[in-house]
Amino acid sequence: MKVGVMMGSIKDMPKMEACVEVLDSFGIDHEVLVLSAHRTPHKVAKFASGARDNGFGVIICGAGKAAHLAGAVAAHTTLPVIGVPIAAGALGGVDALYSTVQMPTGIPVATVAIDSAANAAYLAASILSVSDEALAARLAQFRVDLTR
Repeated sequence: MKVGVMMGSIKDMPKMEACVEVLDSFGIDHEVLVLSAHRTPHKVAKFASGARDNGFGVIICGAGKAAHLAGAVAAHTTLPVIGVPIAAGALGGVDALYSTVQMPTGIPVATVAIDSAANAAYLAASILSVSDEALAARLAQFRVDLTR
């Protein structure tokens, strides 16, 4: 299975690069997309609704300010969605954090800390490792190395 790495704007890429680096380090196939919940909502819905059929297992969404991307994606899929609030604008990411974490019951979005794209990738790896023994072993070794 692969991971979708989405961001609301190409300006978010510098903050989301750590996510891609972690996925690469674990050999996890991924696709990077720039889709906006506000500027391209139909494209977001189309991607999310077809993600499972297209081989995705987890979707990571990074967005700043109003940060509705993860919620918009979660509304159209039952796949795990991980939100990365991005510090942008006057509120330093707190607005994005609240927009991402405050989802209605039944439409969950796992949310990591502001600008914590790497942790989103580690969480995605953990989720995928439930059904991938080789990935589980790589993740376990990473944790051993991290402890050292």
